Amino acid sequence: MNSIEALNWRYATKKFDAETLLPESKIDTLKHAFRLTATSYGLQPMKLLVIQDKNAQQKIQTLCMNQQQIGTASHLLILCTVQNINEDFIEKYFTKVKQIRNTPDKIIQPFQDFLTEDFKEKTKQEIETWAVNQVYLAMGNLLTVCAQEKIDACPMEGFQQLEINRFLELEKLGLSAALLLPVGIRAADDIFADFKKVRKPLEEIVIDWKNQ
Repeated sequence: MNSIEALNWRYATKKFDAETLLPESKIDTLKHAFRLTATSYGLQPMKLLVIQDKNAQQKIQTLCMNQQQIGTASHLLILCTVQNINEDFIEKYFTKVKQIRNTPDKIIQPFQDFLTEDFKEKTKQEIETWAVNQVYLAMGNLLTVCAQEKIDACPMEGFQQLEINRFLELEKLGLSAALLLPVGIRAADDIFADFKKVRKPLEEIVIDWKNQ
């Protein structure tokens, strides 16, 4: 499939084949796709939790308005934000830049100083909102890769965040759950697979702007 065919193929899967597991090669592809997602400043203020444990998935399902996709999916991906985005976090990023690119300090330091001061001026809520926005970028990227790899998926926002954080002990990892992405293979009787997509026509959603 080309990219457009793949995106037409995908849909928010409502029912997974609970007996079918995705090959590890597919999960590895999603892990790498998450790692390679673009983020603001390249800071990657997020981590990906990969769960393949039906007991845990069933428990988490109860914290997600009992949406059955959670419990029947092959794997449950939980996209999390990093909670301590501070001077140390930023410094570690620039240390990695120097290690990988051998960029001189005189080039890196001004940008590092700018980001450090910029984040010091932000409130905790502003930083959290910024981090969650980066997670949405990762979700979009993962959905596109899922479509290209013929992995069924269903992006989710509706869940009891604090309860999931507590159940998975995410606070100990300095993380907070932001979005959920159950992935797997669609069930043969998921009627939503045959529904036509409801999207605005191209001419209503895209503007080819020209300077008159």
